[in-house]
Amino acid sequence: MAASPDPARKIRVALLFGGRSGEHAISAATAAGVMQAIDRDKYEVLPVGITREGTWVLAGGDASRYELTAGHLPEVTPESGKEVASLGEVGEIDVVFPLLHGPFGEDGTVQGLLELADVHYVGCGVLASAVGMDKHYMKIVFAGHGLPVGPYVVVRPREWEHSQSDVIARVQGQLKFPVFVKPARAGSSLGVTRVDDVTGLADAIEEARFHDPKVLVEEGIAGREIECAVLGGRGGAAPRASVPGEIVVDHDSHSFYDFDAKYLDEGPVRLDAPADLPEEVTQKVRDLAVRAFEAIGGEGISRVDVFVTPEGDVLLNEINTMPGFTPVSMYPRMWEATGLTYPELIDELIQLAVERPTGLR
Repeated sequence: MAASPDPARKIRVALLFGGRSGEHAISAATAAGVMQAIDRDKYEVLPVGITREGTWVLAGGDASRYELTAGHLPEVTPESGKEVASLGEVGEIDVVFPLLHGPFGEDGTVQGLLELADVHYVGCGVLASAVGMDKHYMKIVFAGHGLPVGPYVVVRPREWEHSQSDVIARVQGQLKFPVFVKPARAGSSLGVTRVDDVTGLADAIEEARFHDPKVLVEEGIAGREIECAVLGGRGGAAPRASVPGEIVVDHDSHSFYDFDAKYLDEGPVRLDAPADLPEEVTQKVRDLAVRAFEAIGGEGISRVDVFVTPEGDVLLNEINTMPGFTPVSMYPRMWEATGLTYPELIDELIQLAVERPTGLR
């Protein structure tokens, strides 16, 4: 078991960002936000960037180079800093904050590495991260815990390569249009397409397969897109849920909350926190968010996305075990509305990681 940090010095926090997934730039932007907000009187920060090819570099501390701005997607390159073969070359580390989104970072792979190294780290463990990344198994776990999910069809690589017509017939037979076609293991709405009739289904599946050979086709849910931030409890206490937030999209500009709407063209998008919901629906959302977090064995941090139907029913969409975490992202905005500022939230997550034992728990 890893030793607790020496109270006589600052806690050394390694920020892991970048990575090999399609969400590389978003991860770098998240790291920029954390670097600017973290309490430097309490924490010594070691920014460790991972290039798209998987090279690890001890990056410079200039957060501005990793900010996401109009026309600029930040990038970790070999020139970003000194190449390191392992975290051990960085020096003694008390806590790792893995600000990695998508495969090879948010999916349990890096978490497994940190478990083997017996290092404290922020966020969910190996299994919860893997389940949260794979929307197929996520839904199986949710359903197994009696939590409400919408209708969906999984398209496995061999099925699509063997008989596309059978897959399309299965989707037509089990789901109502419109449907949303998405990679099973990707985030930030990469590769997601809304399909209004069967004629666009094959192209949408191919687009999703560009990001992941396994694809999910989900029946469209008539309802409001509501999110809720979950934070682990201190000292063995129950997880905490923020007030819910709502994404309101101008559908004349974007048919849904896609990658461009999230990061590149935010003008037609409004993020409301707290969401304007009846109190009883708010409580349903917060309760379901905590239940989803506990269903996958979540720790530390997660954002739970749900649909609220016109009848007031709440259905789970998905859970994100390392949600967008820039200062303007929905997760910190919901906690801000609940009474926890961005710097306080960063501190709370690190303290949760320090408190949590390494190894089996």
